[in-house]
Amino acid sequence: MMHNIIVTDEGYGGLNPMQFGYENCKKSHFYGPATRTHWLIHFVESGFGIFKINEKEYSVGPGEMFVIPPFLETYYEADSKNPWSYIWIGFTTEKKLPLELPDLIHCPKALDVFISMKNAADLENGRSSFLSSRLWDLFTILLENEKHKISYVDRALECIHSEYMYDLTINKIATRLGLDHSYFSSLFRKKMGISPKQYLFNYRMNVAVSLMLENGSNISVAAYSVGYTDVCNFSKMFKKHFGVSAREYIKSRRY
Repeated sequence: MMHNIIVTDEGYGGLNPMQFGYENCKKSHFYGPATRTHWLIHFVESGFGIFKINEKEYSVGPGEMFVIPPFLETYYEADSKNPWSYIWIGFTTEKKLPLELPDLIHCPKALDVFISMKNAADLENGRSSFLSSRLWDLFTILLENEKHKISYVDRALECIHSEYMYDLTINKIATRLGLDHSYFSSLFRKKMGISPKQYLFNYRMNVAVSLMLENGSNISVAAYSVGYTDVCNFSKMFKKHFGVSAREYIKSRRY
């Protein structure tokens, strides 16, 4: 039996739920070939079936999700002996997804999130926002499921881009990653072409320039905002990097 829960399109800017439902499928029940105008993810609770996309066919079972991107033709069919029961959610997004979704995802941990989505049936005004929050919960689990695929260098870059304004050092980054300083620096240089120390320095200087040019921040505010508590030291490093003082640099770019 199929259960469709009415979802209002609220037009949320992040993950915007469009539809939700669940079904205990009959033997050999199928859908398609068809296309969707939004993303659709099915989580298989029990049973089996097949999923076809991009001339590929997948056998899908419990704990797995099959993903239907917008405007791609797909076909799926329940097993003739042990048909699947699944929960689905459809959504749109105006921005890049938190991670790239493959056709098929094995992630039994996501079951609890999909089960909790059924509580949306008891809500009225908050149904769409509730399902949006569950979608973020789902992507959190999927991101953690993929964590082992993120390289040390990528994790270091994430750290630099989000914490450059603090007292961040390469030793601290290496320690956080559980790596020897020299080994980490070697990995970073091999992938990025420069040392992590130089990358952090360049990033801070570029952010400082952006703050002064685009935000109108003065030199002391820009310095503090990128992790320099000593303005004199910042000015010295800025001139060493760009060849002119911060004041001269900004003046030349504004006129």
